[in-house]
Amino acid sequence: MTQARLTHPMTPMSREHEEAASSADFDDFWEQTLAEAHSFELNVRIDRIDSPVKTIDVFDVSFSGFQGEAVKGWLRKPKGLSEHAGSVVEFVGYGNGRGEHIDNLLWSSAGYAHLTMDTRGQGSVHSPGHTADPHGSGPSVPGFASRGVTDPSGYYYRRLIVDAVRAVDAMRSLDGIDPSRVALFGASQGGGVALAVAGLVPDLAAVVAKVPFLCDIPRALTLAESGPYMEIVKWLETHVHREHEAMRALSYVDAVNFGPRATAPALFSAGLRDTVCPAPTVASAFDAYAGGKELRIWKYGGHAGGGSTEDLEVLRFLDAHLG
Repeated sequence: MTQARLTHPMTPMSREHEEAASSADFDDFWEQTLAEAHSFELNVRIDRIDSPVKTIDVFDVSFSGFQGEAVKGWLRKPKGLSEHAGSVVEFVGYGNGRGEHIDNLLWSSAGYAHLTMDTRGQGSVHSPGHTADPHGSGPSVPGFASRGVTDPSGYYYRRLIVDAVRAVDAMRSLDGIDPSRVALFGASQGGGVALAVAGLVPDLAAVVAKVPFLCDIPRALTLAESGPYMEIVKWLETHVHREHEAMRALSYVDAVNFGPRATAPALFSAGLRDTVCPAPTVASAFDAYAGGKELRIWKYGGHAGGGSTEDLEVLRFLDAHLG
């Protein structure tokens, strides 16, 4: 694995990011947010489904996320899984939902209990979702990245990050799961959410953030050429006078600001040809991350990172930390 720093001489961190990132109320904001979340019963429901998959048991899961609202997920467990099993909680990419129960059997095939969290309001791009987002917002560009972007409390990603924290709580509450052997995995949006959760949830076994979104957002807004960052760029183009409000709200979900709180061993990846989540933004989050860390750079990789070759490396990383 390679530990490296990627820089871009033309895109220093913006003044807005410096001010917001140093805000004394960042910790208070998330402590209050999580206190509110934990005031609701977790209400985990788990129902085995009839499936033609022969080697894996599949369960339809729901739990209470933001403001106690029900969030769906799939739990996949290898048949005969031992007690106190290691597990992986996965957060999916932008526009996607939990998919069908036969999707994404890699982690359970590797011997881990695997919870795929649905993504509120999303799930109509590559994989279907089954969880609504009942909250409205002010004017936004089509998509999710600019929904409520002037209000830290009303911003879409605050709700999604709370859901993700509660997904870890739900996994840890299940019979047969070792709460000390829970790892996080996410790519793109899921990777950014995983890094946020790593800064909010203690005692995680490992974190994998593949080409993560929500990293050094001010720099990303100047470097990205496609994908969800462009929704924010378009919003700022229209609402020029509200840039400071937007940058302040975005700072509360930026992985750079969660990094100093995170201690779990982490594996990051970046593609040097990634136009969606540019490599220098990933490097900023990597530099800020306080735990043990590795950064895998894919010289010719775009937003797919290293593809299946990277998946093999992730499996070895998880095996080293989950056993």
